[in-house]
Amino acid sequence: MIIFVHGVPDTPHLWRPLVQALGLTEADYKAPALPGFGCERPEGFSATKDAYADWLAGQMEAAGEPVDIVGHDWGALLTLRATSLRPDLVRSWCVTNAVIDPDYSGHTMARRWATPLVGEMVMLGMRNKQRLLPALMQGGMPTDLAKQEVPLIDKTMRQCILSLYRSAVGLRFKGEWVEDLKNLPAQGQLFWGETDPYVDLSVAERFSQKWNIPLHVERGAGHWACAERPEAFAEVLKQFWASV
Repeated sequence: MIIFVHGVPDTPHLWRPLVQALGLTEADYKAPALPGFGCERPEGFSATKDAYADWLAGQMEAAGEPVDIVGHDWGALLTLRATSLRPDLVRSWCVTNAVIDPDYSGHTMARRWATPLVGEMVMLGMRNKQRLLPALMQGGMPTDLAKQEVPLIDKTMRQCILSLYRSAVGLRFKGEWVEDLKNLPAQGQLFWGETDPYVDLSVAERFSQKWNIPLHVERGAGHWACAERPEAFAEVLKQFWASV
């Protein structure tokens, strides 16, 4: 079973081009929505990084067999965390355009979202869909994907984003989230859009070297390389999975 984990501010729409490129059927994979992202936020769900990591571990366990898990952006961070907590549930893992790195201090928007009042003001601006669409496209989100995602960025998602980024202090990772990476299974792969404006390629290179994980750099692609270059990503995944 393959599990695809989207990031912020995305939904499972992110994975449709890749699923098509891989030729998967509905029985082959799951692409669950993070709670509150294009779906309801369960009552009492705190929407913190640890709450989402525990949720993902539950998704992995529910598969009933070791999974091949693929994560993008926050989905990548959660994939690394859940996989380091439950390596027994994993056959292989691949993350794209985000890694847990104690030397990375977060991008500008992450720091804004993590700041009380400032984050709320940013979210007020995100209610304007006509401005949000071109802003996401300018950041590198493919046009077709942006048109699908923007209508789903509602009050629930915006509140979850604030809670998530504040729990991570704007993507500044310390302590057990970093230390437990030593438990990651060796069967890992990185796929990175070269021109990512949010997480520089050097972050991927540092992670690759530290943990001895192969890195594929997709030249000329950005933060959403997984959707921007689905055919290329599919080929990397096919070769990777065949080697596991």
